[in-house]
Amino acid sequence: MLNCLFCRIIAGEIPANKVYEDADTFAFEDLHPQAPTHVLVVPKKHIADLAEAAATDANVVGLCQLAAAEIARQRGLSKGYRTVVNVGPDAGQTVFHLHVHLLGGRSLSWPPG
Repeated sequence: MLNCLFCRIIAGEIPANKVYEDADTFAFEDLHPQAPTHVLVVPKKHIADLAEAAATDANVVGLCQLAAAEIARQRGLSKGYRTVVNVGPDAGQTVFHLHVHLLGGRSLSWPPG
């Protein structure tokens, strides 16, 4: 996607603090962290949001969650962490490229918002 911020980060056109990459996913530090660990995990394939994902995207959506779990292990988040996928503007999605927020490093309250 030509004008997608996250596609441009994946392509290396916009700098980001990359923390993980594999064949299907890319992860980087959130610019406005809400916890000591706040990483965004995105599929390299452009998918606007979970509502637009197709059954053929199930594998890459799952791989984003597994990448988040690997980053959590690497960061020693053994007491717990949260993964969040916001879908649409009412849920707080501001960049329309599917992404998983990995939050951890502090106690997280519930409900979140």
